[in-house]
Amino acid sequence: MSSRALSAHHVVIVGGGFGGLYAAKALSDPSVRVTLIDKRNFHLFQPLLYQVATGNLSPADISAPLRVVLSRNQNATVMMDEVQDIDPEAKQIILRDERLDYDTLVIATGVSHHYFGNDDWAHSAPGLKTVEDALEIRRRIFLAFEAAERESDPEKRRAWLNFVIVGGGPTGVELAGALAELAYHSLRKDFRRIDTTESQIMLVEGMDRVLPPYPPELSAKAQKDLEALGVTVKTGTMVTRIGDHQVQTKQGDRTEIIEARTILWAAGVKASAMGKVLSERTGAELDRAGRVIVNPDLSVPNHPNIFVVGDLAHYTHQTGKPLPGIGAVAMQQGSYLAKLVQKRVQGQDMPAFRYSDGGNLAVIGTNKAVADLKFTKMSGFPAWLIWIFVHIYYLVEFDNKLVVMTQWMWNYLTRNQGARLITGVGVLPPIAFPNGDESTNGEISGNAAPKEEMVAANEG
Repeated sequence: MSSRALSAHHVVIVGGGFGGLYAAKALSDPSVRVTLIDKRNFHLFQPLLYQVATGNLSPADISAPLRVVLSRNQNATVMMDEVQDIDPEAKQIILRDERLDYDTLVIATGVSHHYFGNDDWAHSAPGLKTVEDALEIRRRIFLAFEAAERESDPEKRRAWLNFVIVGGGPTGVELAGALAELAYHSLRKDFRRIDTTESQIMLVEGMDRVLPPYPPELSAKAQKDLEALGVTVKTGTMVTRIGDHQVQTKQGDRTEIIEARTILWAAGVKASAMGKVLSERTGAELDRAGRVIVNPDLSVPNHPNIFVVGDLAHYTHQTGKPLPGIGAVAMQQGSYLAKLVQKRVQGQDMPAFRYSDGGNLAVIGTNKAVADLKFTKMSGFPAWLIWIFVHIYYLVEFDNKLVVMTQWMWNYLTRNQGARLITGVGVLPPIAFPNGDESTNGEISGNAAPKEEMVAANEG
């Protein structure tokens, strides 16, 4: 590397999600040297992760290698590594085997699942944040149908065909809708001993309506569309226990126990561990979810050269309320930060970050979506078309756009998802014997986690 490059202002970005990647892409000025660090070598388009979990898409369809994305940025270096600590005084980050100097540090490590103090539920009810999460959920969903096909006991078969999704936000709603279309349409003719349309898909939400951030009329429309697909929606219902293939819920004074072999979590998120590290090293204040409370320019208080973007940032300076944890916020923050760094290198400054809210979209199923746009609210087919256009547009690589668009067209015409592979440890469903015992053929049962520990990606 030339001495000129080494003397350039060094920006270290931790996390290759929306915030980190958009900042790295926009920092193409040769007067700035960029190092992007992530535990993974790819950027993951998380809004479509639920389609991997339900077999509509494959992981590669929504992933883009970071080195490929930044190949045209000659000033950018990608490192596949993990940040262990930060030394603000020395302006260094501590990796697994080395220290790295920085002039500007950007933290964009996102969030992970939050079980509200019940972390033991994670084994029975996986969340959806990483590729590994999606593949594990896909494994459990399709394994449940295979196990039901082999089960002779009606009660046990019913438990295999029961699916409970905890959380009625966008992820829960989209997951429930996709699972309903899978069970009631795509798989309908594929099995001989079971009728997949007898599956019960239940969506449980603690608030009084699904999609709580959306206008009430769109929440009502989303619930109506879900119920039309066959989903049982339970609002105002709290989950009090998960385990032993059961979900215990409480609605008012009424307690119910639901037998289900497949339980999926979409109810909450918490900040990545980097939030705590930043707090300990810089004195930054955290909110209840562990997010870093940042200045109007996204910097950490008293540390003007350390910034937090994406889901890890608690930003209230625009509306008095935290900005939503969605990709659009992270993208805009990343682009803003790139401009801010370039301005500062030139001895200039910029006004505070302002989020331009284009609205919210949530898909329920084929031809069914809700859209809360800045200028109007809509639902049904028009909202569905807008949802498709927006998601195709924001996929990072052209080949991803082409593949996803082609796959969606094929799925639309045939109702035939093409990624129904059951992979991972323990792919054989249990065998039901006449005496009621079960054998897993030396493998794990359908709701057990893989032996390998799943590690959340640095996503922002």
